[in-house]
Amino acid sequence: MTYCCGILVRDGLVMIADTRTNAGLDNISTFRKLHVYSRPGERIMAIATAGNLAISQSVLSTLNEGVENPDTGNIETLMDAPTMFKAAQRIGAVIRQLNATEGKVLQSEDISFDVSFLFGGQIKGSRMRLFMIYPAGNFIECTTDTPYLQIGEHKYGKPVLDRAISYDVDVYDALKIGLISMDSTMRSNLGVGMPIDVLVVRPDTAGADLDYRIEAGEPYFHDLRSRWSAALRAAHQNIPRPPYKGTT
Repeated sequence: MTYCCGILVRDGLVMIADTRTNAGLDNISTFRKLHVYSRPGERIMAIATAGNLAISQSVLSTLNEGVENPDTGNIETLMDAPTMFKAAQRIGAVIRQLNATEGKVLQSEDISFDVSFLFGGQIKGSRMRLFMIYPAGNFIECTTDTPYLQIGEHKYGKPVLDRAISYDVDVYDALKIGLISMDSTMRSNLGVGMPIDVLVVRPDTAGADLDYRIEAGEPYFHDLRSRWSAALRAAHQNIPRPPYKGTT
């Protein structure tokens, strides 16, 4: 299981991903799910992955090697895409290509073609954008009305984002809220776990303001978890008890 979220606010982009892929009693594996592609001063892009690990790795490897454009014969990668929208289209095309070649084989083994991506970043001269790409290769884009997207085990962390995220919050406040969302997910689902990879990108910098891995026991995240738990306990204690009386 996986939890990844992307938050796009006026001050920049935040992307957060856990690294756990299995959570059996004796089988816990760690793989990086947040992948950053950058050319300083020209572009920075990031992909967060959820779903079948073999499929997501195949998609990333294909994108890294490049895909031949049938019209021009040129090999195209994310690093030469002219816009973020075109780059998202290339990711979708690779997903569809792999589904066409491997989908039936997986289905014969009763394995679903399950993969999804968050793709965000900025290319110099255009605005910062954030997309969620589905297993069919189609995608939606983040908007100012709902400035975040999630993939994987998203239901436990969504209420935090719904209540606290708006387009006008500071980008590092967005990171803090995203980490609370991640903690809420980890509390309720053992399939999501440490370490956590985070990326912060400010507009028009074409570089990472923060590219960091939070390890188990990291002081700030430990403090954040403790403070959030204490704040929730204090909040419910300060709310009056319901005035309702039972009837007999």
